[in-house]
Amino acid sequence: MASAQVGTATIAARAATPENARMDIFKVFTLEAAHRLPNVPPGHKCARLHGHSFQVEVHVSGEPGPETGWIMDFGDLKAAFAPLYAQLDHHYLNDIPGLENPTSERLAIWIWERLKPGLPALSAIVIRETCTSGCRYTGP
Repeated sequence: MASAQVGTATIAARAATPENARMDIFKVFTLEAAHRLPNVPPGHKCARLHGHSFQVEVHVSGEPGPETGWIMDFGDLKAAFAPLYAQLDHHYLNDIPGLENPTSERLAIWIWERLKPGLPALSAIVIRETCTSGCRYTGP
């Protein structure tokens, strides 16, 4: 273990090894969907029907396996999200049970609640409804 002196504090620095490496991997999905936000103030533009090219990032954390060198197969991550993708892509989000008020925040929670039971290493859901606006949910 290497260490460095900084003033009176000592900072220990360990090289990442398979025994202590924690990483976060993610897969990005793009889906097209329409929605409206029923609970915004009167006259708000988001109360009107509109759509987005949503980007959904599904993050998984863990230690890379000693044999594979990966946390999990990206194909398995894609397969885990596939049923939700089918429910969301090219759909009116307000019609989906649990998404009656489909804000980015609520969409992130909705996805988390459905993925977490089968994907215990799930660490974050990121929703981008535009290239400059989104949210990150890291669970309860």
